[in-house]
Amino acid sequence: MTTGTVDLTELQRDAFTELVNIGVSKAAASLRKMIGVQVLLSVPAVEIVSRAQAARMIGEREASELVVVQQDFQGAFAGRALLIFPQENGRELVRAVAGEELTAEEVAELEDEALTETGNVILNGCLATMANLLQRTLSMSLPEVMRGDGPRIFQPLGDEATDSLVLFLYINFAVRERDIRGYIAMLMDLPSLESLTALIDGFVERALGETES
Repeated sequence: MTTGTVDLTELQRDAFTELVNIGVSKAAASLRKMIGVQVLLSVPAVEIVSRAQAARMIGEREASELVVVQQDFQGAFAGRALLIFPQENGRELVRAVAGEELTAEEVAELEDEALTETGNVILNGCLATMANLLQRTLSMSLPEVMRGDGPRIFQPLGDEATDSLVLFLYINFAVRERDIRGYIAMLMDLPSLESLTALIDGFVERALGETES
């Protein structure tokens, strides 16, 4: 798979998908502890695309406004992690997390708080687990909620590199028997993506070594 100057082999892509799935499984377990019901999370597909492609992909799939929980991460690789839901799916998630009996007004009042807490558990759990499996650590900023369409979500902020790439992950999310679709996106510049790729190679080598021994 080639995007710009990033080449991922099939093995690297499979390993990265596996890392992410382990990460979201840990995040789902943490979320289950928080809300007391079964949570299922899976990542069926991973893409590496430009910001413009990411905005276009999400625009083709989602007609409604999007709600996003975002956190910056720093360490052996750095960037910004986004947990993205269509607005209505975000409200479904709030009901699932905070309680089925809430009125529409109560959901609106609790929405940002519940999304921030949920996003923090999912993004932190996912990234911390991935970093641990890659034998590295990451520090995470506090989560923030924003809303908008694809171009707004993926526009560069401040002195961010405009040519940074997006690791775009589709997630299937089931909680309290509600199917909630969403996305995780990791915005990373080329040096960070290359560092991550090198760490994935190390992860694959260790896994193959264990298999052979």
